[in-house]
Amino acid sequence: MAIKPVLKEELENSLKIQKKYEEELSKFPKGSLIKKKIKNHEYYYIVLREKGRVKFIYQGKKVDLKIIKQYKDIKRLRAKYRNLLSKIKKQIKFLRSSLRGKEAI
Repeated sequence: MAIKPVLKEELENSLKIQKKYEEELSKFPKGSLIKKKIKNHEYYYIVLREKGRVKFIYQGKKVDLKIIKQYKDIKRLRAKYRNLLSKIKKQIKFLRSSLRGKEAI
C-alpha cells in the first residue's frame, strides 16, 4: 500500500508538466512558413488551420532570412513539445489506470 501515495504524487507532477507543455505550445504563433513556386516565381505563405480548413496567408516574394529561421525554429520546438506532450499524456493515462481501484482518485 506504500506505492499509492508515490503514484498519486507522480500523477500530480505529470499533470503540472502537461499544463506547462500546453502553455508553451500556446505561446507559439499559429501556422508554418512555406515557399511555393508558381510559374518560376517563388512566393512565401503562412499556412494554418482555421475552423477545420487550411488557410494560406500571402507574405510576399521576399521574406527576411531572420523570419525564415524563426519559423524553422518554431516548427522544431512545436514538434518537440508535441512529442513530449504525447508522452506525458500516455504516462498520465497509465498512472490513472494504476491508481484506479475501489476508492476514488
